[in-house]
Amino acid sequence: MGIINCTPDSFYDGGKTVSQREIVSQAERMLSHGATFLDLGGYSSRPGADDISETEELHRVIPAIKAVAKEFPKVNISVDTFRSSVAKQAIDSGACMINDISAGILDTAMIPTVATLKVPYVMMHMRGTPQTMANKTDYTNITKEVLFYFSERIAKAREAGINDLIADPGFGFAKTRQQSFTLLKHLEDFAMLELPILVGLSRKSMIYKTLETNAEEALNGTTTLNSVALLKGASILRVHDVKEAVECVKLHEKLNSNA
Repeated sequence: MGIINCTPDSFYDGGKTVSQREIVSQAERMLSHGATFLDLGGYSSRPGADDISETEELHRVIPAIKAVAKEFPKVNISVDTFRSSVAKQAIDSGACMINDISAGILDTAMIPTVATLKVPYVMMHMRGTPQTMANKTDYTNITKEVLFYFSERIAKAREAGINDLIADPGFGFAKTRQQSFTLLKHLEDFAMLELPILVGLSRKSMIYKTLETNAEEALNGTTTLNSVALLKGASILRVHDVKEAVECVKLHEKLNSNA
């Protein structure tokens, strides 16, 4: 899953893909490198990011989705939003999947909306909001608590009639660096959810702070942890660098084919 941030303030590539020409160019590059999905978002969810209005989010992401869908009619577009109205307009504009950082908690209309739209739904674990999540890291046993969260959110989604669910542990969202590594260490436990697991580790602070570098220098670390995630059962890698992630997937598949 290739990340296309239609935002001026994302932690790694903020401002790089704001114009439609740049967005279409990045989409073309990612698809040529083997991306299965493109994940477009207009609301920056980095820790402490500014809250923006629904109108501003729509202004950023809907024209981008329309432009990519027009240029690449067969592309699988995911919309990265926690707002049900944005999700609906995105699906109407050419997206086919909803990626919600709050699993329907920040907008109670989201789960009924997804059920009506009948599209796959990515549910991520987070506490609070992007503005407050850094202060909500008090867990007794993070793996058990995240799994319990998913059991409740999955039950609510199933009750609404959503069939196609994907779980994202939410690395870095309301989690310290050590807590994120603990979740990765125990990622195989998420198999009990009986859902595909999406992993978003790409260039995050858990990598570059551990390596004492920065997001720009975190590709090698990202590739390393993506390989670990695949070995522990990840189904989808959400990344800024598609070529390197696809290479991880190909090598992992080869390893399994010879097992």
